[in-house]
Formats: sequence, C-alpha cells, structure tokens
Amino acid sequence: METIIISIFALGYLGIAFEHPLKINKAPMALLTGILCWVVLFLYGGQPAEETTELSHHFAKIAEILFFLLGAMTIVELVDSHQGFKVITNRITTKDTRKLLWIISLVTFFLSAVLDNLTTSIVMISLLRRLIHDDTQRKFFAGMVIIAANAGGAWSPIGDVTTTMLWIGGQVTAVNIVKELFIPSLVCLVVPLLYLSFKLKGQIQQNAYNRDAAFVEEDVKGSKLMFFVGVGALLFVPIFKTITHMPPYMGMLLGLGVLWIISEFIHADKDEEAKKPYTAIHALSKIDTSSILFFMGILVAISAMETSGILTNFATSMNNWIGNQDIIVTAIGLISAVIDNVPLVAASMGMYDLATYLPDAKIWEMMAYCAGTGGSVLIIGSAAGVAVMGMEKIDFIWYLKKFSLLAMLGYFSGLAAYLMIYHFI
Repeated sequence: METIIISIFALGYLGIAFEHPLKINKAPMALLTGILCWVVLFLYGGQPAEETTELSHHFAKIAEILFFLLGAMTIVELVDSHQGFKVITNRITTKDTRKLLWIISLVTFFLSAVLDNLTTSIVMISLLRRLIHDDTQRKFFAGMVIIAANAGGAWSPIGDVTTTMLWIGGQVTAVNIVKELFIPSLVCLVVPLLYLSFKLKGQIQQNAYNRDAAFVEEDVKGSKLMFFVGVGALLFVPIFKTITHMPPYMGMLLGLGVLWIISEFIHADKDEEAKKPYTAIHALSKIDTSSILFFMGILVAISAMETSGILTNFATSMNNWIGNQDIIVTAIGLISAVIDNVPLVAASMGMYDLATYLPDAKIWEMMAYCAGTGGSVLIIGSAAGVAVMGMEKIDFIWYLKKFSLLAMLGYFSGLAAYLMIYHFI
C-alpha cells in the first residue's frame, strides 16, 4: 500500500513540476494525486470507518487554511480594485538608482508581511514599470523584488502560505514568529541589497509619465479608506486569535465581512453596472482559485501519507541518516527552490509530531524561515519568482547568473543570524 501511495505522489509531483512543458495546470494534477492517494488508503487500509474519521479530521484542518487564504485573497483584491495601493506607490518619486533600490526593496519587504509575497511582487512590478524605462535596469530591481517579497513573507504569519500553514497548524505562534524571524529575514534581504548598491549607479531611466495626471485620472472613491481598513483587517487577524482563541480564518472572514460592507456603502449611489468592478463579488471572481485548489490537492495527498505512516517512517530515516535537524531543515529550504515549498512544509508538518516538537520549537522557526526564503535561489522556486518571471519575461539562466548566488548568500546570512540569536540570546 505504501509503495502505491508513494508512486502516485511521485508521479503527481512530476506532473506539477513539469506544469509548463505538459501545458496542464498544476491544480488538477494536485487534486488527482490527493484523491487517488486516499482511494488506495481506503481500498487497502481494511478499516473504512477509521479511514473516514481520519479523512474528516484532516479535511477540517485543510478547510481552515483554504478559508483563510480565500478571505485574504478577497481582501487584497478589494483593496486593489479601489486602487488602494496607490497610497504607497504614488509617494515614491526618487530617480537615484541606489536610493530607489532600497526604497523598493524595503517597501516590498514590509508590504509582503502584510499582504503576501505573490500579491506584493505583482504590485511592485506594476510600480517599477511606471518608474523605470530601461528593461535591463528594471530586471535588477525585479530580482530584488523577488528576494524582498520572499524574505518579508517568511517572518509574518500572514505573509507566506508556508508560514501561514505552520501558524494555523499550531507549530508557531504569531508574536513569536515575528520576534524570532524578523532580524534573520531582514539580513536575508540586506546582504544582497548591499552588494547591488555598489554595483548599480547613476539615475534611473524613467518613462514619460505624468504622476499627478495619472493619479487624478485613476483615482477611485474610497481608495484610502479601503487601503487602511483592508490592511487593518489583515493585521487584526493575529490579535483576534490571541483575544478570542478562535481559529485565524474566523478573524480573516470577519475582516472580509467588514470591508465588504464598507465597499457597498462607498458605492451605494452608483447603479449595479457602475459599481460592479468595486464589489466583493467581482473580487471573488478575480482571485486565483486554481492556487487554492492546488493547495487543497497537495494537503489532501500529504494527509494520506501522514495517515498511512509514510511520513513518520521517512522522518525517522532522515534523522538516522543525517542526524542533524539543522542540516535537514536547511536542505529543505534549498530544495524548495526546485520543488514547491507548500508540499515540503506540509510533509514536514506530518513528519514531526507536535507532541515531540512543541509549538515555537527551533525546528518550526527554522522551517518557516528556510522554506520561505530558500525559494529565492531560483526564479521558479517561489510564487513571487514565477509571477515576476512572467510579467518581466526574465530568463531562467539570466536570474541564475545574476541573482542565484546573491539569494543564496542572503539565505545563509539570515540563517546564520537566526542561529546566532537562538544560541546566544
């Protein structure tokens, strides 16, 4: 039985990894993999009643993650539809290359912690297209956006889907993950940033763009209100969980409900057709539903492997073979540059028991950092990287030559910072 499940998962994973050559979306591959793993478990497990109980238990935990992501994505889309992010982007006016590089990187770093690395990278690339005309010059900024977005998402419970999974699963707590990973994540960004600061000089080449005219032309009623309420709703989720002890998705859906009602009041004087682009219904139609279904399929497959005991046996084998958990987690982070970090973290959550490795243990903090930032080593290693690659047509080999070593240097620098803080402070 275990051999069949592993074979199905391996074939499904290959299908996901070669999504572009096969021209098949990774979501149906993940769904098929997850369901087939459970089919084998039911057919060969011998105890359908117990398997049904296990399946229901796992789906309850998976649903928490999916509803959390659904609420977060809808809030971000609502803010974006109201041009809310212009509160930040329209205030960046410098033409100095080094100064702009630092501003863009730091804004991306902190914005990613509040939104997520994928959405932030899209927002920042859209901004860069307004600011920089030269394609080659813009690519260097885009490369730093990838590193900054992934580093910023790692230290926040709502900034990266893997950190969110660990937070919702109870492996980390919101305050502790911010406290422990903020400095390592910042180091991960600053080290490559310092190198590029010496390499890039002079003034940026700007498009002919009238900022004031564009701001007036594209201004949407209630944009500032929607931005501050939307960001406030996202930041309120960890506070809501701490005060009420309710699951995070409840706080996220509460924030969505409040923002939804505000958007309705803002455009109450418009007819249905005019206010349609600014409604939550329209925002729901724009969210990346295929990504949510992909997460679901992967988590269903991982739950089948956890129930069958495969992950426990694999963890035992890794501990016996490698021995050092720091090396294991570091390797997982680097592997996430090649293999999607969602199934890697999901598998790790199943491999290591919370009864043995308590919440906020070193292994979980390192896992959040390594899985979140390791994907920057290759442009295909993170959702942010793939998005930037598509938007800016950045070649895989170009990023490999120009940014992979920089990203790896930042990765190990941040990891060293974490280990020093952990051992000495």
